[in-house]
This record gives sequence, C-alpha cells and structure tokens, in this order.
Amino acid sequence: MTLLAPPAGAGAIAGATVADLVAAKGGHTVAVCIPARNESATIASVVRVARRLAAAGLVDELVVVDDGSVDATGPLAAAAGARVLVAPTGPGKGQALAAAVSATVADVVVFVDADVANFSERFVTALVAPLLYDPSVQLVKGAYRRALHGVAGEGGRVTELVARPLLERFFPELAGVGQPLAGETAVRRSALDGVALEDGYAIEIALLIDVYRRWGAGAVAEVDLGERVHRNRPLADLRHQAGAVLDAVLARAGAPG
Repeated sequence: MTLLAPPAGAGAIAGATVADLVAAKGGHTVAVCIPARNESATIASVVRVARRLAAAGLVDELVVVDDGSVDATGPLAAAAGARVLVAPTGPGKGQALAAAVSATVADVVVFVDADVANFSERFVTALVAPLLYDPSVQLVKGAYRRALHGVAGEGGRVTELVARPLLERFFPELAGVGQPLAGETAVRRSALDGVALEDGYAIEIALLIDVYRRWGAGAVAEVDLGERVHRNRPLADLRHQAGAVLDAVLARAGAPG
C-alpha cells in the first residue's frame, strides 16, 4: 500500500486475509457497486467473485447499475447474484455510481469496473483494507499494470497524457497517484457527505481531488492490484473522456475552461 502520508498498521494491512478483514470490520459494513454497460462477457464473473466475499462476511451489499446496456448485462448480473438497478438518469458512469451510492447504506463503498477479465478477490480486499485498519484514510485508489494490444505498459493513454500532467501542474501533492482514473476505488460514505459526484468520465478524478481538498493528501491511499486485463477503447473514443477529465481538473483548479 502507498499512502500520501505514513499509514497506521501498514504491516497488518499488507498481510490481511479475508478473515482478518471480516474481523477488522467490527460494526462497519461494505458495499460493492459495479457500473456496467454492455459487459455481458465479464459481468457474471465479476459478480461471482463479489458474491464469494459476501458469503465470507466481508461484503454486505452488492449492486450492479445497468448503465444503458443493450445486451444481457443486467440479466446475467442478476443471475450471478447481484441486485441490479437501471441507471435512472441515462447512460453515464458518474450517474451510475451516484445511483449506486443512493441505493446502498454501507459505511464503506467499493467501486469496481465490470470489464475486468482477470477480476479477483484482491480487487476488493486490497481496496477496503486501508479503510478498515486506518481511520485517517478516506479514499483508496487501485494501481495496476495494463497492456495495450498486447504491449505491456502501454495502456492508460488518457491517464498518462491528460490526467497525470494536469495533477502535476495544478495539484502536485497528488502527482504520485499512479492511476487517478482507476475505476477500482473505495471510499468512506462519510467522506461523500457534501460531495456531488461528477457525471460521466469526470467521476474518478473529481472525487480524488475533492477528497484531497477536504481531507488532505494523507487521506488518500493507493494499493497495488497487479495486472488489470480489460477492453481497450479505440483512440477516437477517448477524446470525450479526455475532455471530461480536463474540465473537471480545471474547474477545481479555478482555471478558465
């Protein structure tokens, strides 16, 4: 685990098993929320992993938000054991996550993407551990390696070309966050009080900056999730995502947009 401030009990966090995390929960609860649009190839396997953690006592709520799918994403998620909601405000990742937050009550909210082909329990356990062991941590981001068309380390084009340079320029204390756009994120519900989740692709970087501005750099942690295998979007599809990230950062930096 990497924290922007020294962690409390870092050794315990690194070696925590599922049973350890269940014990560390105490009276707290955990929700896993999965936004999904046309992810019929992977959604069932992602849900089944989360269901195993629910059976073990770590996950208390499991919600998939069907974000305008035209395939069998919703039915497959339901058959695998998730509670399925239809995004009420139309397609958009931020809108889907806001719907998931509104539909759950857990103290810790875990967001994971539905297109991960190698999803494992670690995508949940590593994210929740810092929040269960260290009360100063408010937000945890996943860090990972990803390939592009089989070439290692070439994934994350919007991250490297837009998000990280913007953070270096306007929020240098967050420059060390390797994956500011990671969909794998965990946050305390209390940290969301008074925070308006951004629409669309701006959700991830906006939440990172908003938590940092409210709680400070020491409230943000990043954990290593290893390799992440998922669909790579065509370059032309990334223009809108890059623009949303740009707008969110500039708005929070007070720069003209």
